[in-house]
Amino acid sequence: MKTYWCIPPKQDADFIAHMEDVIDVYERPYCKEFPVICLDEKPYQLLGDVRSPLPMRPGQNLKEDAEYERNGTCSIFAVIEPLTGRQHISVRERRTALDWAEEIQYICDVMYPKAKTIVVVMDNLNTHAKSSLYKRFKPQEAHRLARRLEIHYTPKHGSWLDMAEIELNILTKQCLARRVDSIDKLQKEVAVWEKERNAKLTPIHWHFTIDKARTKLVSIYPDLPE
Repeated sequence: MKTYWCIPPKQDADFIAHMEDVIDVYERPYCKEFPVICLDEKPYQLLGDVRSPLPMRPGQNLKEDAEYERNGTCSIFAVIEPLTGRQHISVRERRTALDWAEEIQYICDVMYPKAKTIVVVMDNLNTHAKSSLYKRFKPQEAHRLARRLEIHYTPKHGSWLDMAEIELNILTKQCLARRVDSIDKLQKEVAVWEKERNAKLTPIHWHFTIDKARTKLVSIYPDLPE
């Protein structure tokens, strides 16, 4: 049996610097004018049934045929505001720099139009940069959006520090643990799930502090002389 885990290098100062920076962000008190959000994305494979599944019976699971058809891939973007539980999930055909830029525009103009600065925690994928805004929008618009962002990157091998990844894992278990054969169907399914989650607005209580990091992840910190 194997367990997959993001294992950071030992005595990695770069990992520590990004980790402690992100944890500091998570400890900020709630402020409507400066919302803290987490952004993440994951690929999703669209699969169709070659044969119709057998109908469920009391006490039995749904039975699917092992054979399936591949209908391409898409990308699921997730935005979560941990302190309120507010979130937005979108499904796109790709996850290019242009897609990321359009998601940022939605966050700025639809989700938080009155916020002074939007604090964004995300991983350091090459498309996750303000330069992507200039690839999608004219300079005036790209600059307007860029000025509203305060970006904090999780460290390499530290994607678990992005709370949007937690929400994507919940989405996968509750909504996507089955075959979905088209992007249209996936968008509808995700929209229903998102509506239900936003109706409950369950905040995420982050308990991993810097003190705990320095105790539990001591091997990552440089071994400096006293």
